[in-house]
Amino acid sequence: MVGSIMGKIHNTYSNGSVQNCNGLGEKLDELRRLVGKADGDPLRIVSVGAGAWGSVFAALLQDTYGQFRDKMQIRIWRRPGRAVDRATAEHLFEVINSREDVLRRLIRRCAYLKYVEARLGDRTLFADEILKDGFCLNMIDTPLCPLKVVTNLQEAVWDADIVVNGLPSTETREIFEEISKYWKERITVPIIISLSKGIEAALEPVPHIITPTKMINQAILPSFSALCNVNLTARVPMENILYLGGPNIASEIYNKEYANARICGAEKWRKPLAKFLRQPQFIVWDNSDLVTHEVMGGLKNVYAIGAGMVAALTNESATSKSVYFAHCTSEMIFITHLLTEEPEKLAGPLLADTYVTLLKGRNAWYGQMLAKGQLSPDMGDSISGKGMIQGVSAVEAFFELLSQSSLNVLHPEENKPVAPVELCPILKTLYKILISREQSSQAILKALRDENLNDPRERIEIAQSHAFYRPSLLGQQ
Repeated sequence: MVGSIMGKIHNTYSNGSVQNCNGLGEKLDELRRLVGKADGDPLRIVSVGAGAWGSVFAALLQDTYGQFRDKMQIRIWRRPGRAVDRATAEHLFEVINSREDVLRRLIRRCAYLKYVEARLGDRTLFADEILKDGFCLNMIDTPLCPLKVVTNLQEAVWDADIVVNGLPSTETREIFEEISKYWKERITVPIIISLSKGIEAALEPVPHIITPTKMINQAILPSFSALCNVNLTARVPMENILYLGGPNIASEIYNKEYANARICGAEKWRKPLAKFLRQPQFIVWDNSDLVTHEVMGGLKNVYAIGAGMVAALTNESATSKSVYFAHCTSEMIFITHLLTEEPEKLAGPLLADTYVTLLKGRNAWYGQMLAKGQLSPDMGDSISGKGMIQGVSAVEAFFELLSQSSLNVLHPEENKPVAPVELCPILKTLYKILISREQSSQAILKALRDENLNDPRERIEIAQSHAFYRPSLLGQQ
């Protein structure tokens, strides 16, 4: 029995996964040809950032293509020095011992003893150390395959052909500005796939949204002069920067729950990458509308926090949650009419992403913890065991943008110009709870129960019947 199990585990992890090889080699060879890789020169993919989604993305690639070691290398970067606290180490030990396959793998790799010592308090584990064994600090309950972990950013990215941005939006600019220092002498242009869902607000010269792909485009200033005949301030072109998002929960995707996603960007890379990433249980579609999908990925996080608050404050009342859902979706529909000329194209993806985030996402969880008093806004938006709660910064960004008088719209009842945020009472309330902190979580219920609150249907009708589209919000003319 032991021998058969050990043989199975060996087959699973010696080359990255147990996979049906049919078609995988061909897909990999096709992408290698498009990237321009010569025989003997592996395609190098690095995930920058080791949160739940970034770690799962790297692990999915390792599971799928890890067997082609001579053709492809996968690694993940995370900062060194993050200690694992005693409570997490104890929980991690329980997870290991509840999974026979994981237990045997660690024993075979001579890695089990350190987890015993950490459980007893005799040793401190570090996040990069446990990630090598397949444990993401933000997702301890879902063991991944072992990963090649690099803690030196320059070593991780300097020769990468494809860089996956698994960082929070709040860290993307800083890290990619550092990466640009290591790419100054490059003669090949890398491909960047951003998984980040969040935005920044910029008010000059006109109010507009800055998404992670724009942050990357602005931050990367390598010299590609030898190959591209461009000057030293040339950026990685936007056609080489893509966004991947969809209605999904990272742990469920790794556990092979059926899921789908969209990779958005220029046709040159989105179609071959969609084909490369597609798996039987993870269907990847492609779409040309990069920035709008990216913004929608940040918008749903805003309202997920409020959903968590309502759920906790009403003891999971289905009626109260449905009332909130009606109002928050009407606000999101109103906002999409400001952002895009054809908002109806976004209705399905936005609602699907919102639905899964409200059900099980970290932003909804954060709202619940705030309402229960187990967390407070003063504790910040980086939470141990969960990572960055990106909805908090998104609340501030959307509020600031939609408060600008230059974006005024005509109030249908008062017949006077008002800032768009005045037609978004849920967004205003979340800002007062999370950012200005002038109200408690209870304010979200007061906002829902306001007798003067309009029927959410009316907000949708307003959006559909007025020319609210503001192309400048997405940096378009």
